[in-house]
Amino acid sequence: MKTKLGIVGCGFLGNIVADAWKNGLLPDYELVGVTSRTRASAEATAAKTGCAVCDTVDALLALEPEYIVEAASVEAVRAMALPVLRRGVNLVILSIGAFADLAFYEQVQQAAREGSAKVHLASGAIGGFDVLQTVTLMAQAQQLEETAGIETHTGARGFRNTPVWAEHLLTDTEKTTVFTGNAKEAIATFPRRVNVAVATSLATTGPETTGVTMHSVPNWVGDDHRITAEIEGVKAVVDICSSTSAIAGWSAVSLLRNLSSPVCFY
Repeated sequence: MKTKLGIVGCGFLGNIVADAWKNGLLPDYELVGVTSRTRASAEATAAKTGCAVCDTVDALLALEPEYIVEAASVEAVRAMALPVLRRGVNLVILSIGAFADLAFYEQVQQAAREGSAKVHLASGAIGGFDVLQTVTLMAQAQQLEETAGIETHTGARGFRNTPVWAEHLLTDTEKTTVFTGNAKEAIATFPRRVNVAVATSLATTGPETTGVTMHSVPNWVGDDHRITAEIEGVKAVVDICSSTSAIAGWSAVSLLRNLSSPVCFY
């Protein structure tokens, strides 16, 4: 029996998952349906995969998926997570920024317990959650001080429509540090650019003590995220540079393959 799979969000990332299924990279799953903000997007994805088009998440749930991949938005996670989990359907989340609201994060955990479901946070553009959590566990168990943080380099245009934006960032000849603070402050400053900061803080020391530094770099394409978690005797560094957001979609594919494999990497 194959595991029934649904997708919420049929944009660039959602279609990476759909195409991976179509191309045989998710052989243990049956793609039963997709839904998206616009019906046209869902229809296009459904047409190439042969699955059902759903106008709402409720319609997708009626197809009884066992896993739903969210590749839509923070707003979509807020709207769907609780009812989906209470129905006992497992979630693979890409828009981890939704959990910047720690009260909502607690509600999601409770809904998952109520429905005996799981929430899987895809590694997205960073990864290394396994080693980051291991270092944090060691710190807690041995009552050691831990320092954790993320340093990001990205192109100037990535900061448009944020409080730190300035026209000179486009013409600067050297990198400019545009933000230094903790993850909680970063969440307040960049409400739509915090997936990586939220993920890092949840995997390590928490939003109030996880450091965040952001740099604007002239002519930079993509993002470079360098995460560090350190305790006495152990230092873990995860550094991922990507010129495309495709890595986030592929991380969901990799996670699904890991879940269905007889050998699991973490």
